[in-house]
Order: sequence, then structure tokens, then C-alpha cells
Amino acid sequence: MGRLGTALVVVWLVIGVLAALQRGYFTRHGDASCAKVSNLAVTIIAGPLNYVGVNPKIHCTTPQPSR
Repeated sequence: MGRLGTALVVVWLVIGVLAALQRGYFTRHGDASCAKVSNLAVTIIAGPLNYVGVNPKIHCTTPQPSR
């Protein structure tokens, strides 16, 4: 059962990477922001759910440095 579970997790994550590739999350368009990195991670973790209409998005802000 352990090998089957591991295989399912790997297949799940590979499908998530494919979804992120199709959405262009691996292309370089400027600096990596919190939202961009978070969207990439959530898309990969959501895996096959991306193909049934789930479109996870994360909105976050990082604190600005004091002057």
C-alpha cells in the first residue's frame, strides 16, 4: 500500500506541474512575488483538480521595509 500511495502522490504532483506549465507560471516575467510563488505552489498541490475547474489563487502582501 505504501508504494501505491507514493506513486499516487507523485502522479498527482506531476499533473499539478503540467497545469502550472500550461498556465505559464514557470516563465520569467519580472521578479517573483509572494502571490506568484504562492499561486505556483497551490496550483501544483491542487494537481488534477485544476482540470475540473479549480483555479486556486493566493492574494498576499509583504511588509514594506522602513526607511
